[in-house]
Amino acid sequence: MARPALIALLLLTGLNLLNYIDRYILPGAQPLIQAEFRVSDERMGALTTALFVTYMLTAPLTGWLGDRFRRKPLIVAGAVLWSLATLVTFWVHDYWSLYFRHALVGVGEATFGIFAPAVLSDFFPAKDRNRILSMFYLAIPVGAALGYLVGGQLGERFGWRMPFFVGAIPGLLIAGLYGMFATEPVRGGSERPDGEIDCGTPVAPSPKKMAANFLGLFRNPGYLCATLGMAMLVFTMGGISTWMPTFLHRFAGMSVGKAGTILGAITVVDGLAGTAIGGWLAQRWLRRDHRALYLLSAWSVILTLPLAGLVFFGPPKWSIAALFAAEFFLFLNTGPLNAAICNSVSAAVRSSAIALNLFLIHMLGDTFSPTIIGKIADLSSLRSGLGLTLITLILSGVLLFTGARFAPVLEEIAP
Repeated sequence: MARPALIALLLLTGLNLLNYIDRYILPGAQPLIQAEFRVSDERMGALTTALFVTYMLTAPLTGWLGDRFRRKPLIVAGAVLWSLATLVTFWVHDYWSLYFRHALVGVGEATFGIFAPAVLSDFFPAKDRNRILSMFYLAIPVGAALGYLVGGQLGERFGWRMPFFVGAIPGLLIAGLYGMFATEPVRGGSERPDGEIDCGTPVAPSPKKMAANFLGLFRNPGYLCATLGMAMLVFTMGGISTWMPTFLHRFAGMSVGKAGTILGAITVVDGLAGTAIGGWLAQRWLRRDHRALYLLSAWSVILTLPLAGLVFFGPPKWSIAALFAAEFFLFLNTGPLNAAICNSVSAAVRSSAIALNLFLIHMLGDTFSPTIIGKIADLSSLRSGLGLTLITLILSGVLLFTGARFAPVLEEIAP
C-alpha cells in the first residue's frame, strides 16, 4: 500500500470515527435532554431530522464542488465546521438552539461524507475497494458505540452538555493533521492501465460532459437499485439508532447510563465483527460471482427481519440477545454495499454519484424516520413506531436482489 494512500486511509477513517461519535452522542443522552427541555418524542426525533435535512440539501452542492475542485481543503473545512458546531453545544440552553446546532452539523458531515469514499476510490482500484471501504466503515460501529457510551455515561455524571464538549476537540486535531499530511489523488488515478497512483493536479471535465455524466446516473440500474435499497436500510437503521437507547430505558427498565453502555458494547462488537466478516465474505464471494456485493447485502437485510421483530415485540428478557444478533447481520453489508455504489459509476462522476446517493438515502431514509417513529410513539407506543422499520427492511431486500442483476463485472479480484 503506497504511503499517500495509507495516510489518507488512516486520517479519513479517524475523521469518520469522530463523525459517528458526534452523531450518536445525542441518542445516548436523549432521555436527559428530553427531561430538561420537556418536549415530546416527535420533537426529539426532529433533532435528527434537522441534521439530515441540511445534510441532504448540502450534498448536491458539495458533490458538484468535489468533481471540479481539490477535495482536501473541502474535507478539512467540513470537519472543522462540524467540530465547532459540536463544541458550541456545550453552551446551548434551549431546544431551538440545539435544533439549529444539529442542523449546522449536517452541513459539515455532508462535506466529509461525500469526499472521503471518492478520495479512497481514487487511491485504490476497484478490485480492492470492498476491502478498503470495509476498513474505512469500521469507524461507524466503533464511533456509534463510543457516542452511546460517552453520551450516556458522561451525560449521567456531568450533564448532557459535557459529552459534546469532549467529542469536539479530537475532530479539530485530525482535521489539522489531514490538512498538513494528506495528498490529493487525481480522479480515476487508481484506474490507470499501469496500476500506478497519480497524485498530480486534478483536471475538471467540461460542464457539458459533467451534466451528461450526472444525468446518466438516473439510467444506471445498478446504481439506482443499490442507492434505493440503501435508503430503505438507512430508514430502518436511522430510526433504530435514534430510539433504541430510549426503548431500552422505557421497556427494559435500564438507566440512561446502562442503556448507553450496553448498546455501545453491542454496537462495537457487532460492528467490528459484522463489518469485517461481511467484507471478507464479499471479497471471497466476488471471486466466484460478480453480483456478490449486492447479494450479500440483500441477505444481511433479510436475516435481520425476524430478529428485529423479536426485539420490538418480544419479551424484554430476549431483547438484548435478539438485538445483538440483529445488529450483527445489519453490519455485514457496510463495506460491500458502499463498494457496490462506488463500483457502479465512473471516476469522472463519482463525487456527484455519492452526493446523489447521500441525498436520496437521507431524503427517503433517516431524515424523517426518527420523527415519524416519534409521532407514532406519541399516538400509540414506541414499539409500534419501531415496527414500521420492518417494512422498510423488506423493501431494501427486494431492491438489492433486483440490483444484483445489473452488477458490473470487475477485473480479477484479489484474495
